[in-house]
Amino acid sequence: MQKKVSLTGIKPTGTPHFGNYFGAIKPALELADRYQARYFIADYHALNTVKNAQEMSDHTYEIAATWLACGLDPEKCLIYRQSDVPETFELSTFLMAFTAKGFMNRAHAYKAKSTDNLAAEKDVDAGVNMGLYTYPVLMAADILLYDTDIVPVGRDQKQHVEITADIAQCINHAYDQEVLRIPEPIISESVGLIPGMDGRKMSKSYNNTIPLFLPPKKLRKLIMKIVTNSQEVEEVKEPEGCNVFGLYKLFATEAQQDILAAKYRAGGMGWGHAKQDLYEAIEAVISPMRDRYDAFIQDKDYLDKVLLDGADRAREIARNTMGRARKAAGFRH
Repeated sequence: MQKKVSLTGIKPTGTPHFGNYFGAIKPALELADRYQARYFIADYHALNTVKNAQEMSDHTYEIAATWLACGLDPEKCLIYRQSDVPETFELSTFLMAFTAKGFMNRAHAYKAKSTDNLAAEKDVDAGVNMGLYTYPVLMAADILLYDTDIVPVGRDQKQHVEITADIAQCINHAYDQEVLRIPEPIISESVGLIPGMDGRKMSKSYNNTIPLFLPPKKLRKLIMKIVTNSQEVEEVKEPEGCNVFGLYKLFATEAQQDILAAKYRAGGMGWGHAKQDLYEAIEAVISPMRDRYDAFIQDKDYLDKVLLDGADRAREIARNTMGRARKAAGFRH
């Protein structure tokens, strides 16, 4: 029986951090055991905010090297740049003819921007480009082009998959046939639970991230800056709700967690000691991946080869999907 298809995209808008790894990369890679896993670098989505060519190029290579370093096998999975598959943009135009404007008005990104504008007594569409407004349609094209069955998302991104399914259903109904496969979201409960330096969700918007592949000395220095309370060394501490322990749980075994929790509750342990334990747990997990990342990021010819090979394979699937859509619509196919 043929495996179902999973699809994951990540925007090259910054250096990957722990939140990206535990919230998106690690759970998406785990799907490769059960699904035909496909991964893409969403550079056209990033174009809404990244307008510097060198920055776009650098972040794209960083994303590719990160996925490979974290365990993606390009022989078993697809990884490609969105911009290397022109069928994406043809399908996006096709989908526009079946997309209600109301979908776009209710999309989270646009609603958030327009709400902020109204609160600031600005024009409702100030700073809104059509890339942001039609973002859900391009995302729908990304998903539908590859006969995707499931899309791993955080709860706040579920809407994108629902909009995609609605558009596909409109098209299938209009032509009275299954032109496009209807995808479903798989909700990752870990997304949004990764604590940042200050205890809030780790996010670039809060400037509280920890880059995934910092050199050891820089990593340790940053770990030592994690926000804690003012309890003294001799005081008993509670691990639950502690920023340091919240991160420690992501990297440590259950046995290690129990040991550190006991130290918290026994008293006599300072925050510096807890942060040192956290640093050592992180290094044990990240160090091998960092070594692989450093090798990949120095070999951009190899990264280009992997991404272009992936794009060639992706286009075979994409051409089949567009062929069905063009035939259904009465276009030459």
